[in-house]
Amino acid sequence: MKIALTATASSLKAEMESRFGRTPYFILVDPETMEYETLKNPAASAGGGAGIQAAQTVLDHQAKAVISGNIGPNAMRVLQSAGVKVYLGKPASVKELIEEYKQGKLSPVDQANRPSHFGMK
Repeated sequence: MKIALTATASSLKAEMESRFGRTPYFILVDPETMEYETLKNPAASAGGGAGIQAAQTVLDHQAKAVISGNIGPNAMRVLQSAGVKVYLGKPASVKELIEEYKQGKLSPVDQANRPSHFGMK
């Protein structure tokens, strides 16, 4: 199973990025083996629809769960319709958040915690 985490850089030591749709990177991690792959988020600088595009990127790479700091309603709808569980993380490294996930310390959420267009600069 792959988990997609939003990240500020391209390693397991990277800090979690709080914005889902505008995250610079997704790190896809297999929590059993800790093998991972890094993806640049093609929606990071999109003029609009970043959450939906980012969610589609996660789906295209077969992630079954997402850990992020904030997620908007459009991205949440796309992920939920595909059966992807969403977890809200706190400021920490990607590796620390995976460990918390494995220990059952993260609970899935079923609604967005930010309005549409929240992460736009």
